[in-house]
Amino acid sequence: MPRVMAWTSRLITIAVLIALMGCFTGAQANYRRPTRVGVSCCKEVSGGRIPASIKLMGYKHQNALSPCVDAIIFYTEKEKLCSDPKAPWIKNRLNGLKKIVD
Repeated sequence: MPRVMAWTSRLITIAVLIALMGCFTGAQANYRRPTRVGVSCCKEVSGGRIPASIKLMGYKHQNALSPCVDAIIFYTEKEKLCSDPKAPWIKNRLNGLKKIVD
């Protein structure tokens, strides 16, 4: 009988060690280093009116969070235009445009 108990005790110890190793290696596998994220935002704005000849596809309001500034980003087919949200012509230009959500 003592041999059976010793054998069972060893099996339990081995099983616990294997389970602990699985926990530690599983925790390391779930850890991912953060990726580099480039800051792509308006760092300055223009108060100048966007000509009516430029076709706008949509817009997004960008909140100020350094280095980004408070801005309305207008999207055209080829580029993004950073405008001052306090400019008087902004409200009229936003009418009919689709708000873009990232």
